[in-house]
Formats: sequence, C-alpha cells, structure tokens
Amino acid sequence: MSKDNPPGLDLGRLRAHLDRECPGLVAGPLSAELVQGGRSNLTYRVTDGTGHWVVRRPPLGHVLATAHDMAREHRVISALHDTRVPVPETLALCQDEEVIGAPFYVMELVDGTPYRTAEQLRPLGPERTRDIVLRLVDTLVDLHAVDPESVGLGDFGRPDGFLERQLRRWGKQLAASRNRELPGIDELHEALGRKLPDSPAPAIVHGDYRLDNVLVGADDRIAAVLDWEMSTLGDPLTDLGLLAMYSEQEESPDSPVTTTRSAPGHPEPGELIERYAAGSGRDVSQVAWYTAFAYFKLAVILEGIHYRYTLGQTVGAGFDRIGEVVPRFIDNGRRTLSTLSPVKEG
Repeated sequence: MSKDNPPGLDLGRLRAHLDRECPGLVAGPLSAELVQGGRSNLTYRVTDGTGHWVVRRPPLGHVLATAHDMAREHRVISALHDTRVPVPETLALCQDEEVIGAPFYVMELVDGTPYRTAEQLRPLGPERTRDIVLRLVDTLVDLHAVDPESVGLGDFGRPDGFLERQLRRWGKQLAASRNRELPGIDELHEALGRKLPDSPAPAIVHGDYRLDNVLVGADDRIAAVLDWEMSTLGDPLTDLGLLAMYSEQEESPDSPVTTTRSAPGHPEPGELIERYAAGSGRDVSQVAWYTAFAYFKLAVILEGIHYRYTLGQTVGAGFDRIGEVVPRFIDNGRRTLSTLSPVKEG
C-alpha cells in the first residue's frame, strides 16, 4: 500500500480523527489504497501495518448528498450487525466535512472475494459455483426476513407508494439525460406503470443486490454484504427482480455490465426465483414485472453514463461503448414484461 494520500483521503486528518473517536484503535502510521471508485461511493483499504479497516466516502465532486448519504449507509449496516445478514462491524461515522472534505465512515475489513466475472468463478468448479450463487439467494431471504422495527429501521423509508415513486424517479432520471432517440423506452416505462403489481409487506431493500456486491469467504459462504448506498424500506421483490436480471445477462465484450452467468454450475434465473419463493414464502408470480423494471432502471443508468460521456464529463475504458448496449436492455425489458398475464393491466 502507498503511504501517500490517495485521492479524497487525507491520512493525517483521518488518523487524528480516529485517535479522538476510537482511542487505541490505530497503533502506527496509516497507509491506504483506493479499492473501488468511479460511479459509486469511494472505498479505501486502510492499515497501520497490524490492523486493517475500510473507509467509505462519497465520490469526488459529489453534488447530490441524498445519493451518497454516509450516515444512512452507516445506519443500516450497524442495524443489521446482530442479525443473520452478514455485514462488517462499523467503527466510526464522521459527518464533519472539514476532516477529509466529505462525510465518511470506518468499518472493519472483512476477508472475502467479490466475484465479478464467470472467469473468476470457473476455477471453483460447477458445484462450488452453484452453492455460492444459491447462498446469495438465501442471504437475500435472510435480509428480507429482518423486522425493520426490531432493529431500529422502522423509519428508514416510505414503503407506501414505493413502486410508483421508483417509476417516477427513474422516469425523471431518463428525462435528465435524454439527448437522442431511444426506441421503445417510453413504451416500456408506460407499460410498467400500467402493469404495476401490488407490493407485498415492506422489508429492508438493499437496492443493488448482486454477486459482486458481496464478499465470499474461503468457506464459500457469504462473508459480508456491501454497498448499501441504495438501501431503504420498500418492496423486497425489487431486489429479487434485479438479481434475476443480472443472472440472465450473457457475457459480452461490449457490455459494461459484469455477469457470472456463463460460469459452469451457475443456476438459471428461474431456480434462483424458486429458491427465494421457497425460503421467503412470498408470492413471486409477478417477478417478471420486477425483472423488467430492473432492465428499465439499468437502461436509464447506462444512458446517463453515455450522456455524460458525450459531454466529456466521463472518461475511461469502455465508456465509448455504453451507448450501444442501452437498446439491448430496453428490448429485454419489453420482452420480459410481455410475459406477464394481461389481467394485471389497468
């Protein structure tokens, strides 16, 4: 690790803060490395040579505080620590932007691997891969089984009208980055509104639940669920639909969306949905709506990245190809939604 300050993290100021708030935690000079960055909150691995921790802060130049709320992310992880959901232990929250230039929190470093591609899973063999992906579903069942009130998260979101607000929110995001024709995307948005399902009882929703947002331990069990920045109280089937959508994706050299589907032993999306239904007892008959909504949401996210790229606001490998894959997600969303029974219309 470099002892130099990585972008966005002043190690001297961090050390002084930790010495005040967590006396005795740090025993020597800190070094750090940025382990994740770009489109979401920034994650740093920090060590004094003996202890190891993780620091999370908003992206550099962030402007939407609500989209990068460190206190919110810290709160949900802390609340889940004594449940069946594996999360890191939180150690400190700092909302004073004077310390490192932005709010941040510190948590324990959990050993594990975030499997992002089929190539990473391939050496494990089909049986281990299958077990890992099925455990991902079981952990989602455990998350959705947590009673929000019992862990102090009863006011963590507004479940009433959740799906309607989600549709409006992503429709506004689309409008904000619209600078070209995208055949079918307005039809998909409107059809999602017409076929809106009745939500089950609300639960703690992760918001971006997939294999590369968890750490898998050496025993192939889920060691920690990470990246809670989109968590809230709402319709739990949005997490299932997103997981099903990611599990349908085939690997493609021109797609910015990582996928593990082609790894030998990887379960089919239908099996993941059935396992969730068996573990949770929830009705999943309308899961096609949630999967189609996940396609729509990702199409909007990718179009936003493409829009910023055309304005010269985003640089990096692969950004020039993102615009080409957006129509594929629109088409997949419309195809998925068309499998729903028409009795849900209106």
